[in-house]
Formats: sequence, structure tokens, C-alpha cells
Amino acid sequence: MGELRAKWKVNMYAWLLLLPSLIFLLLFTFYPVIQTFILSFHQADLGSPEPFFNGIDNYKQMLEDEVFWKVLTNNIWFAIGTVPTSVALALAMALFANKALRGKSFIRTAYFYPTVVPMIAVANIWLFIYTPEYGALSHVMEWFGKGDMNWLGDQKNVMWAMIFMVIWKEAGYFMIFYLAGLQNISQELYESASMEGASSWTVFRRITFPLLMPTTMFVSIIAFTNSFKLVDHLVIMTKGGPDNASNLLLYYIYETAFSFWDQGMASALTIVMVVLLLLVAAFQFFGMDKKIHYN
Repeated sequence: MGELRAKWKVNMYAWLLLLPSLIFLLLFTFYPVIQTFILSFHQADLGSPEPFFNGIDNYKQMLEDEVFWKVLTNNIWFAIGTVPTSVALALAMALFANKALRGKSFIRTAYFYPTVVPMIAVANIWLFIYTPEYGALSHVMEWFGKGDMNWLGDQKNVMWAMIFMVIWKEAGYFMIFYLAGLQNISQELYESASMEGASSWTVFRRITFPLLMPTTMFVSIIAFTNSFKLVDHLVIMTKGGPDNASNLLLYYIYETAFSFWDQGMASALTIVMVVLLLLVAAFQFFGMDKKIHYN
């Protein structure tokens, strides 16, 4: 009886400590998600004084909307362009910053600095870089005898411009996780490999990369989620243009909800995005988990 009472006290203390976080989680996460799911089955636009149930009409209209498919395709290509490159670059930066003997602190700070800068400020900086004729990139191209290009006004170039900017912004953030992972690898493994005469590439392929797989899985999921969350730069730089060539799903949801004031359709779009992120995150987690060596 005494053991049960002591166990009950421990559990009660634990739940009391978790209670404030649980309240905030319920109020600001689960409740909005449930309300959004319910609203996605209602027509709630400027033509409807009060929202009314319309079944799956919002989802039907979404599937028939050419802009939705274009925006979704843009976001998929944006993720393909940013996630693998930023993760690979972060790993390379971490390997170099971890081994650099001189100026190690300066190198780490320089790599991480873009992460500290707010996205709005980053967008303004790159807006100046991409500006035709007067921008820094235009001047660099003139040095090489190349003609001036309208990076943000050309449908073929605008997505590449966005991808390059986001890689520059995100790689330093992911590098921090890889640095932490590298410092948790036992040095005895590297000493044994050195005594066996293993090459640097063999050490990386057989020791470093396999032991960094938990970090890689975590970083990949965060990077993919960020590819659907980062829309601040669109507000400053392109507003989804030209002709939705740089528009992404979250910005399209924002436009639908607050520019066109179609709350029902915006809710349906949000549910689709959340389900898509959950499916990809689950695939990454369960697919990569079999290849992971946990320390």
C-alpha cells in the first residue's frame, strides 16, 4: 500500500509539472487543428454570412483548381532543391569546422551567421542582390561579360533564386546538429581506423556517416518541414509571382484565407498540407530507422 501511494505521488507530481505545457498544447495546437478540420467541410467565404456545411465540396474544388496543382508542384520542387543540398552542405561544413585547427570559432560563427539573421532581413538582402541592373549579382555577371538577368521576374529563374537563398539561410542551422553529432562519436574509432591504415573516405563511409544517421534523419525531417513553412521571403520578394511561378503552398493558404477571405478553402488546404507533411515525415522516420546505428 505504501509503495502504491509513493508511486501515485511521483506520477501526480510529474503530471502537475506537465500540466501547463499540456494546457498550452491543447489550446494552441490540438484545438486549432480540430477547428480547422471541421471548418474545411464548411463554406465560409465573403458570400456566406454564416459558415454552412458543404461536405467535401472544398476538396473537390481544390482538386479542380489549376493554381493549387501548380503551387503544390512548386513546393515539391522547392523541397527537392533545398532539402538534399542544404543537408549535404551542412554536413560538409560541419566536417570542415570540426577539423579546422586555426580560426575554428570564426569559421563556425561565419557558417552559422545567416541563421541568426531574420528571414525578412535575409529577403531584403537578397532582393538587393537579385535586382536587375543595380543588384550585386548583375554587377558580378557584367565582370564575366554576361547579360543582365531579371532573376525574380523570370518564371524559369525565380524558383532557382529562391532555392539558392534558402540553402544559404538554412545550411548553417543544420550544421550545428551535425557538429553536435560529430562530437559524440568516440575518438577511439578514428584511432583504430588510423592504425589500420584506412583512408579518409573509408573512415567517413564506414564510421562517420553511419554514426551520423540519427542526426541526418532528424535534420532531413526538419529541412522538409521548413521547405513548406518558409514563406516570409515571398511576401518581400515576389508575392508568389510571376504568374505563381514562385508561389508555395503555405503562402497560397495565406492568400486564400486573408486576401480572398475563403476560410473554408484555406482550412481544406491546411489539412492537405498537414497530412502531406505527416506522411513524408513518417516515411522518412520509418524508412531511415532501419539504416540507423544508435549510439
